[in-house]
Amino acid sequence: MEHVEPSRRATNRRSFLLKGAAVGVGAVGAGRLLAHSSPASAAGGLSKGDVAILQFLAAAELLEADLWEQYNELGGIQDRERPGGSGNKPYTRALSVLDEDLPQYIHDNADDEQSHASFINGYLAANGAEPINLDKFRTLPSSKATGAQQIGRLTNLMQLTVDTTWYTRYRSSNKNPDLGDTFDQAVPTLAVGQHPAIPRTDDDLTPNDHIQAIANTAGFHFGTVEQGGTSIYPQLAQRITHPEALRIALSIGPTEAMHFQTWSDKVGNAPALTDPKDPSLVFPDLNAPPLGGEEFQTNLIMPEPTAFLSRNLPACSVVRPTNTNGAATAALKAIIASGLFIGQSSAFLHLMQSLAADADKAGRNSRSEDM
Repeated sequence: MEHVEPSRRATNRRSFLLKGAAVGVGAVGAGRLLAHSSPASAAGGLSKGDVAILQFLAAAELLEADLWEQYNELGGIQDRERPGGSGNKPYTRALSVLDEDLPQYIHDNADDEQSHASFINGYLAANGAEPINLDKFRTLPSSKATGAQQIGRLTNLMQLTVDTTWYTRYRSSNKNPDLGDTFDQAVPTLAVGQHPAIPRTDDDLTPNDHIQAIANTAGFHFGTVEQGGTSIYPQLAQRITHPEALRIALSIGPTEAMHFQTWSDKVGNAPALTDPKDPSLVFPDLNAPPLGGEEFQTNLIMPEPTAFLSRNLPACSVVRPTNTNGAATAALKAIIASGLFIGQSSAFLHLMQSLAADADKAGRNSRSEDM
């Protein structure tokens, strides 16, 4: 994948954003999204920084909606609420080993992320700002396995390098990434190489341990994605100036934490195994050394109290990280490193890096200007 340095300004970014094309705005009148009677009057209250943050969050939610839709097509509940896929029984059975309700949770997570993207884009449009539309970048191939739609995608779930440090981070009682601490990988072999989290073709459906390895990979990726959402909302909320935009961040962010808590719980049921088609991928027994014990027992999913703000203060159970400096750019770098954008164009990467840079420049001291 080609990496592109972020530009100083979002040059030509407007050409990537289709004015008024927010997903869902047509279904919900823009004027009804706000208590304000006029979008023009509301626009004066949003700083350029507020808009930049909301645009970055809208883009992030569109990416989440895209990846969760792929998971739902193959492993989620198939119904009229989430039309598209037809399901893949062997993959769904393997996911259900983690929890029998996993298909329902996947379905609901997909529905939530699309609602976030639609609402933030609708709010931007209602305030006279440009919503984010990434449709021109839906060029990545779909899985060829039974159940997947054959349409263009924004994200690649078939070549992932999954960071599993969130598993040990939230179980640590004395370390916090905001204070410079680092954490061990729960599944070290997932953090190297490229691994499918969905079956690529029907050849991936056998043998049983292979499709289970793919389902295990998905389980850990679910947590990786949602812990990112859990952190990015409070990180960027600290830079928002307008009370209503802040309300959006503070209202959506906790739902990401609810998702994360669910996946943190379910991944503890991932069976220990070695992928027979990729012997380098090994899922350990999460209740055995070097994990296990009082801190890492799989059913202990509540965030441990840990150091927060200063090691001189009492331990506190918190979201981690919440440091706001460079938060959007750091989140994007982590996504790029995961392989989620393998195959995407340099134009797409430039757009995402520009959105992240603009969000990180926003601040409570920035001047409020009409858009």
